[in-house]
Amino acid sequence: MSGGAELSPWVRSRWKRILDVVMATLAIPALLPLALFAALLVRLAMGKPALFVQERIGRHGRQFRLLKFRTMTPVPGGLGITGAGDPRVTQVGRWLRRTKIDEIPQIVNVIRGDMAIVGPRPEVPRYVALYTPAQRRILEARPGLTDPATLAFRDEERLLGSVPWADRESYYVSEVLPGKLQLNGLYLARATLGSDLILIFRTMAALLRPGPARPPS
Repeated sequence: MSGGAELSPWVRSRWKRILDVVMATLAIPALLPLALFAALLVRLAMGKPALFVQERIGRHGRQFRLLKFRTMTPVPGGLGITGAGDPRVTQVGRWLRRTKIDEIPQIVNVIRGDMAIVGPRPEVPRYVALYTPAQRRILEARPGLTDPATLAFRDEERLLGSVPWADRESYYVSEVLPGKLQLNGLYLARATLGSDLILIFRTMAALLRPGPARPPS
């Protein structure tokens, strides 16, 4: 984290984990019908499997299997990031990604303890390997479903889609990723129960209205 800041007491608290489990458990009955509908759409549009499983880096640098509904057709040698107009994303997949319905299965990751409700979004190993020692402090916290960077870069796919394909990954690594890590470093140093609740409500509100991506400052 920037400046070597320590994790806030709330991030380290067992009460944060208890709140995550309670919220995730309560969310399952409400989200289950939507999840079943999304799974059916994926099966009809792309066949089996409905779920996409990807290795991500979690707390203390441990790998875990992140769950999503499948939104893309596999292409050998594809990038680990997605921009607007990416030919790998199907029509159903675009809707799932735009609404974030594709991320509903990550409730299971929260209950398992892989993730939190609020925390830095987990990255794939190839990008975590590029972190500086200060940036690796992010890995002291459990990754989450949403974070300040999720809101600031909520139109990230459009932002990346404006960059030529050949330069897209280098732009992500040099510009977008450092901006995300900076925002999340500040969050982890200052987080409280109140700030987590605000982030949850802001995320829910952002899903109901479009917003421009914020380039890193």
